Order: sequence, then C-alpha cells, then structure tokens
Amino acid sequence: MAAAAGDGTVKPLQSAMKLANGAIELDTGNRPREAYTEYLRSIHYISQVLLEEVETTKAGETVPPDTSKMLKLAQQCLERAQSTAAKLGKTRLKPTMPAAAPIPQPAGRHRRVYSDEGGKLSPFLPPEIFQKLQGAESQSCKKELTPLEEASLQNQKLKAAYEARMARLDPSQAMQKTSLTLSLQRQMMENLVIAKAREETLQRKMEERRLRLQEAANRRFCSQVALTPEEREQRALYAAILEYEQDHDWPKHWKAKLKRNPGDLSLVTSLVSHLLSLPDHPIAQLLRRLQCSVYSALYPAVSRAAAPAPGCCPPTPNPGSRRLRPSQSLHCMLSPPEPSAAPRPQDSPPTPPLQPGPVGSPSPLGDTASGLPDKDSSFEDLEQFLGTSERQGRGRGVQPEPQLQQLKTAVEEIHNAVDRLLSLTLLAFEGLNTAASKDRCLACIEEPFFSPLWPLLLALYRSVHRAREAALSRSMELYRNAPPTAIGIPTKLLPQNPEAKGATGYPYCAAAQELGLLVLESCPQKKLECIVRTLRIICVCAEDYCPTPEATPQAGPPPIAAAAIGADDLLPILSFVVLRSGLPQLVSECAALEEFIHEGYLIGEEGYCLTSLQSALSYVELLPRGGLAK
Repeated sequence: MAAAAGDGTVKPLQSAMKLANGAIELDTGNRPREAYTEYLRSIHYISQVLLEEVETTKAGETVPPDTSKMLKLAQQCLERAQSTAAKLGKTRLKPTMPAAAPIPQPAGRHRRVYSDEGGKLSPFLPPEIFQKLQGAESQSCKKELTPLEEASLQNQKLKAAYEARMARLDPSQAMQKTSLTLSLQRQMMENLVIAKAREETLQRKMEERRLRLQEAANRRFCSQVALTPEEREQRALYAAILEYEQDHDWPKHWKAKLKRNPGDLSLVTSLVSHLLSLPDHPIAQLLRRLQCSVYSALYPAVSRAAAPAPGCCPPTPNPGSRRLRPSQSLHCMLSPPEPSAAPRPQDSPPTPPLQPGPVGSPSPLGDTASGLPDKDSSFEDLEQFLGTSERQGRGRGVQPEPQLQQLKTAVEEIHNAVDRLLSLTLLAFEGLNTAASKDRCLACIEEPFFSPLWPLLLALYRSVHRAREAALSRSMELYRNAPPTAIGIPTKLLPQNPEAKGATGYPYCAAAQELGLLVLESCPQKKLECIVRTLRIICVCAEDYCPTPEATPQAGPPPIAAAAIGADDLLPILSFVVLRSGLPQLVSECAALEEFIHEGYLIGEEGYCLTSLQSALSYVELLPRGGLAK
C-alpha cells in the first residue's frame, strides 16, 4: 500500500477499483453502452490478475488478502453489467411501448422477503428464516447410527441376498427354499435381539457417563449454594462439553499443544477457528443460538422503524434521483434523506467559510466503495427503510429515544452473548486463560459472531444517527470538489509537481480508497484495522509529498505516533479523505466500533486512529453551509 501511495506503482485491487470507477462514471452519465463495456473490461482485468496469482502461487501458500475483495468487486461489476444490459434492452424497446403502459419492475437480483408485520417488504430475513439458515449446518452433520438402525440395515441386506438366491433356484427345490426362508428369519431375529441388548447396554453406559460428567460439572460450580439461571445454563453446557470430549480426541491434542506452547498466539487462533467450525460442538451450537437471539431482538426494532404510517402509501422512488442506483448494497448506501429540522448552528466553525465546489455527480470513489460489499439485500431497500422511518418521525413527532433505548438493549445483549461465549471457551480450554490468549480468543470469536448480525445492527445505528449522517452528506455534496487547501491542508503536504510524477488521482487518493474498503468488513476488529491502515497511508503519502532529510527508512509502515506529520496536519488531511470517500455511514460505523472494540485498543494506536477519524467526521459535519445560497 505504501508503494501505491509513494512511487507510482499501484496494487491490482486499486487498478480494478479505478476501472470500475470509470464504468460507474459512464453509468451515472447516462452512457449505458460505454458503461457496459467498461464493466466487462473490469471483470476481464480482475480475472486475468487472479489467474496470474493462481499460476504463480505454489501449493500450500496462503491466498493473498486482496483476493476476496477482488472477487467481491468482480461480482458487483457483473451485477451492474447485468443491470446495464437490461437497461440497453429497455432502451431499444422504449419507442414501441405505449405511453400509458405501466413501468415494469426490474428483475430482482437481491432477495426480498415479507416480514411478519402486515406483509410489507423488508430488506432483512425474518428471524424464523434466519434461524433455519443458522441451524441448517448443524443438521447436515453426519449422525451416528444406533445399534437397532445398524441391525435394520443388515436385515435389509440379508433380505436382498435371500430374494436373489431364491430367484436362481428351480421350482423343484422346494425343500431348499423352505430351509433358506427359516435361516433368513432366524438370522434377522438374532440381529434384532443382539442389537436391542447392545442398545440397552449403551443407554445404561451413556446414562452412567452423563451422571458422572454432571457430578464433575457440579464440582466445578459448587462455590455457591444457589446458582443463577445463567450459571445453571453454563454448568449444563460444561457438562455437554465434557461429554463431547469423551467421544472426540482432538480436544485432548489441542490441550497438550497449548500446554507445550503457552505463548503461541497462532495456536490460539487455529484452535478457536477449528472449534467454531464444528457444528456439533456445544460452543458452536451456543454461538448459533445467541446469534438467533440477538437477531430476533434487532429485527422488530428495524421493522417497526421501516413500517409505513397508517393510511400512508408506500414511498415511490423518484426516477431522477441520484441516490437510487442499481446493485448498491444496503450496507454502503449514500446519504439518507435530510431531516426537516433546521441545520446545526455554526457557533464556532473550525475553519473560515470555504468556497464549496460545484454540485454535480457524486464522487466516483464513493460509488465504487458503495458497490463493493457482497450482500443479498439491495441498496434501494435500506434507502426506502431509512426514508420511511424518517417521514414517520416528521409526520407523527416521534422522538429518537425509543430507538435509542432499543439500541442500548441490543448492545447490552450482544456484550453478554460475547462474554458467555468467551467464558465457556476459557472453561473448556484452561490453557487459554492468560491475558494475551484471552484477547486473541475474543478477537477470533467476534468475527463469526458479528458477520451475520452486522447488517441489521448497522441499520439500527444508522436510524439512530440519521441526522448526523444527513449533515455529513450535505457537506460531502458541497465540498467534494473543493481543493485540498480549502480544507486546511498546507501546500507543503501536497504533491509539489504531480504532473512530473504521473499522478492520475487527487492527493491522498490511496487513503480514500482504503477507507472505502471499510464497508467490506463485518467484524469490528477488521474495520478498526482498515482505519489504522488508512492513517498509515496518509502518513506515507505526506512523507512522499514532503520528504524530511532526517527521515530514516523503516522496514514496515511507521506507527501513527512516529509519523512526520502532527495532529494539526492530520485532522484536515483526514477530513479531506472523508469528503472524498463519499460514505456518510462512517458516522454509524465509528459509533458501533467505539462500542464493540476491546477496551485495550482505546489506549493504543487503534484508539488514536478511531478518535482521529471521529474528529474528522465532526469537522466535516460542521463545515459552513453558506455556499448553498450562491
């Protein structure tokens, strides 16, 4: 990434994003044929890059981290190409269509489902369908046959062999047929009797083992006379873990590895990943149950916010609206509709009044970043959801306190769920009960836990922070074409001679592209890492634009604290990057990250980067609106 920012060499992912960016510009400029060609060219380029990676990668090597992002970008380009092809077909048929003909609904590429509240369309799956999808994996795991089931299979094979042999005998061999029939009946009866005795013995041993393991679990939780319901559930789960370990050998091997290498954090990552990948393990089953519980708590809050007011017709999209574009993901939409309340008072603006750029088409980078995530729900669905909930607030005078309380309740439930998963994992593997291993274990649990829940959680955050996102969106519309110096970036931290270096984008373009990749992730830890990389790229770009004589070469990217620029220079640069990202949802993303990242990160480099981004978002929110009257 440093090379992409400094010496002009560009990573394949950034090149692919630039190609997709050009296609989006053509698409928004009402040039569908050229856009269709550019989308196909982007897909072709991504395919070539991935083929070269496969040919040069040796067996056993890990897949590069950008591969999944390239595949997601290719899928988004393919969806947009399909939409553009459909648009070209409609354009050819348009002259022959009658004027009064109804506008056909576009073919749905995204999954929409009816919620349980009045049959309205919802951009999210109902909880019962989500629960079925979560439980499908555990139900598909192979089940061991009981002794009676094994005996039944054996008897079916004996009967098939008997019928085949009877068909080969002559009619005159009646005595032999009778003997074979009696032999078959005797063998089948013996199989059933033996299987029944084996099953009774097995059930007795299983019951004795269950009681023995339950006593071991009771001894582990005997510190209190009366246990709370949570402690009783944890005791039952611990007994289930002990029973699981009686039937599987891999937990013993992992415990021995942890004992031999107590400080190996890569071992912790491998253990937790293996543990959560087994659908029949009690901890993996608890993970799915907790996900379903949190989803069921979030879904009604989002559905009520999206429900239309009584007597109101569903909103009709404006055909000329810039904000409604095909194949946009609901996780990366542009700004929600602006509230009717007056703008925030500008008591002490951070900078003198700026000259905003002309209001034109949205930033191509914002469109590119918005189209990257690979999700099932559509951009139009969530745009309609936020717009409907806001109109409700204006029409009925609903205050945001109920949704804020629902969000607090959901956040508390999520924290409790993650704590329960972590405590049960530490209980099952005592070798993980150290400070470093516990932190790594928590990071490994968060990614599979948050992945299916983040879209719904983010929708609730965006509904709560709608006013701030609208203010940020207005600033992005006004100042997206403003020069960097107007935002407060000193000229010394800008390219001195960009034409000589062959620069094709705006300053700090690589940082804005990296920030746009934040919406690809659904895990708080990975989103935070993306913010850290963004600030590191800013530092690398600043050092490249304004090299210092005393700067010494470093093996890797410098930490933010050791960068050549200070906080006074970092804030305007980061504000400029935020403006060029075109992502108002960063307000809600940062609010969610502040709630869910580990406390230890708040005092380190990660916390500094998150605080800097939040300061830049507030700075951009409060930019003057005087340019609107000009």
